[in-house]
Amino acid sequence: MTDLEPTETANLDSGGYGTDTFPWSRAREQLIAGLGVDDDKGPALSYFLGTVSPGGRPHSAGIGALWDDGDMYFTSGPGTRKSRDLAANALCTLSVRLDDLDLVLDGHADRVTDAPTLDRLADRYRDQGWPAEVDGAAFTAPYSAPSAGPAPWYLYRFSITQGVALSIKGSGGATRWRFRR
Repeated sequence: MTDLEPTETANLDSGGYGTDTFPWSRAREQLIAGLGVDDDKGPALSYFLGTVSPGGRPHSAGIGALWDDGDMYFTSGPGTRKSRDLAANALCTLSVRLDDLDLVLDGHADRVTDAPTLDRLADRYRDQGWPAEVDGAAFTAPYSAPSAGPAPWYLYRFSITQGVALSIKGSGGATRWRFRR
């Protein structure tokens, strides 16, 4: 799914300020452009994954994420709370502050185990400076973020079903997009 496009767009301007909806391309282009790492500052964008435990307890964790072919991808060790939560319930959120939008994406994260996708994403991670290698149905590397737990690291595909963005510059506004997956 190379070009993720919304099936519905809604203006969330309930205050009557007269703002217009903004196109999904505004958020998508910033997600794509935000890839990479600044050697002095770390990742170009900071993402936060929200999950829920089987008992209903919410959890939020900072993660690194990559946009690829209409989906977001991230890694996590099998023993981490986020991986355990996702094994029980794949529904989750991904939040990020873009240059001019606060963006919350709803969707589901499913573990990726097929070799072609693992190989493609390992290449993408290496291009960005993380020396990921495919080992069976997971990644290994000399290091990862401490919150990822010890290797191996699972790869997850976050499939977006809804996005809500709040403009944080200019005239403001808020827009919701829904996607059919």
